[in-house]
Amino acid sequence: MDKLTIVKVGGAVVEDQAQLEQLLQHFTAIPGHKVLVHGGGRRATQVAARLGIESKMVNGRRITDSEMLEVVTMVYGGLVNKNLVARLQAAGVNALGLTGADMNVLRSHKRKPVTLQVREEKSEDTRTCTVDFGYVGDVEQADGKRLQALILQGITPIMAPLTHDGEGHILNTNADTIAAETAKALAPYFDVTLVYSFEKPGVLRDANDDQSVIPLITRDDFARYVADGTVSGGMIPKIENALNATAAGVKKVVITLATAIDGTQGTTIQENQ
Repeated sequence: MDKLTIVKVGGAVVEDQAQLEQLLQHFTAIPGHKVLVHGGGRRATQVAARLGIESKMVNGRRITDSEMLEVVTMVYGGLVNKNLVARLQAAGVNALGLTGADMNVLRSHKRKPVTLQVREEKSEDTRTCTVDFGYVGDVEQADGKRLQALILQGITPIMAPLTHDGEGHILNTNADTIAAETAKALAPYFDVTLVYSFEKPGVLRDANDDQSVIPLITRDDFARYVADGTVSGGMIPKIENALNATAAGVKKVVITLATAIDGTQGTTIQENQ
């Protein structure tokens, strides 16, 4: 079975030109088939501010109303995606930018309002409330067969964090989830390695110590680290996505630095041994 590497790059790296340049160099050097999935939330917030549109966040997750949906569609599917495609083409990678609506590769349903513990601004207090995230999609179908057909033609998909509902609506969708769902859909056709790259060298025991990388996290380890607070915030859904991918047949999942995407460094996520 052919090897395939899927790299997810976060918005913080996309915004840092030095980190991005290094990541694209390393991505170009990956042998064999590959896919790049990108975020872009920071750029979307900047563009929204220029347009006089307020960015509303709840527990670090974006509320996507109709105005913000227009912004993220422009930024993710246009500005960020096409700049990445152009830079990879210049490096000799035959890249093709895609949203989930293109070729119907990722279909979602609009997320229903959810009840959350929400942090109060400027305090550690929380309150329980029902949150409607707006035009946010939860993936229900990924078409690995169509992606496989592209990849086998020597095309490298560059996936934006946008999906669609099959009824004419674009939906803002978490990039980590898109990476995991893409990896799961391609696992029957390739030997898949999924790399979550960001600005840290892996999952850290101490958030202030970049040398405290945890080399391996199993499902049981994850539950323990969440319970004792070692893993918290946005790292929780990232590892949940990673474990969902391994359970669905993805051979290897690594969380690592954007300049170490060869899979030899960082934190490996796997099922219990």
